[in-house]
Amino acid sequence: MSNLIRKSVRAMSGYVPGEQPKDADMVKLNTNENPYLPSADVQDILSMIDISELSRYPDPVCMELRKVIAELHGCEVENVFVGNGSDEVLALCIRAFVEREGSVGYFEPSYSLYPILIDIEDVEKKPVALNVGFGWQMPEDYAASLFFLTNPNAPTSLQYSKADVESFVQGFDGVVLVDEAYADFAKENCMDLALANDNVLVARTLSKSYSLAGIRLGYCVGHVELIGALHKIKDSYNVNYLTQEIARVAILDQDTMTANVQAIVETRKLVADKLSELGFEVCDSQTNFLWVKPLGLRPKSLFEELRKKNILVRYFENDGRTKDYLRVTIGTAPEMFQFMDAVEEILNG
Repeated sequence: MSNLIRKSVRAMSGYVPGEQPKDADMVKLNTNENPYLPSADVQDILSMIDISELSRYPDPVCMELRKVIAELHGCEVENVFVGNGSDEVLALCIRAFVEREGSVGYFEPSYSLYPILIDIEDVEKKPVALNVGFGWQMPEDYAASLFFLTNPNAPTSLQYSKADVESFVQGFDGVVLVDEAYADFAKENCMDLALANDNVLVARTLSKSYSLAGIRLGYCVGHVELIGALHKIKDSYNVNYLTQEIARVAILDQDTMTANVQAIVETRKLVADKLSELGFEVCDSQTNFLWVKPLGLRPKSLFEELRKKNILVRYFENDGRTKDYLRVTIGTAPEMFQFMDAVEEILNG
């Protein structure tokens, strides 16, 4: 059977998503989901939807949703592309902007889906290794067709300054997609760079700050020609009707999103301070998770002991750059108190 499958697909490894446990008692701090309810308007729109609409195809260009996004970011509808999660946006960017002999760059470590998407298209990977403190410095004479610049970065939780990003994109000959999945939890963002530079796209998702990981909605903003290229190659109806309606009303309700984000940011500081007191090395998070290095205890051991206590965090043991760290999603305050109590018990036991 193997001769029926493309060589590049046979050779690659598939993406491994975070575990989705079925146990309702599990404290799930492993996939950077938002623990709070989305806008109440989401429930309202679901109750008002006419099911006869489901027999028809959805709007192929998501016009009403794009209008709301354009208003949010102060741009034109033509500057907005909407995808089936930001993962679709990433995949389409490789197909649209990278020739077969081209290449794609990204940070290492960063979002582990990037190399998978690049392998699917069978083009060259050009990762840029972060330094020992996960800082970013481009190699001299670096070039690529497309660069995924994750900011704030995952899994490291760190944000690079807007000035550094702007300097990079202005000196880069290819397309830069600034992946801002966690921007709403950060001190600043780079959205205006997408409108000021012809080679820049900024991507966002509703999975994190809007508490809507389940609907799979992502989008990007950028120059009309880049956006037009993505529209040329997308699936004919890439975003379903229900997702378009839910996303539209959620984005209109900025108050709920902002309140949920603020609760997470406040809890993030509380947990970071406590883990620092317990002797952990804690990175300066600008996301909805913490990237922590336990001192005096192997990360894998802590991961396993927490799991025994029905607390699930993320451990990337197969990467030499990440094996000394754990990634801990910020849940509700009660969940995080349970997590911190469990950590103390393990350290003392």
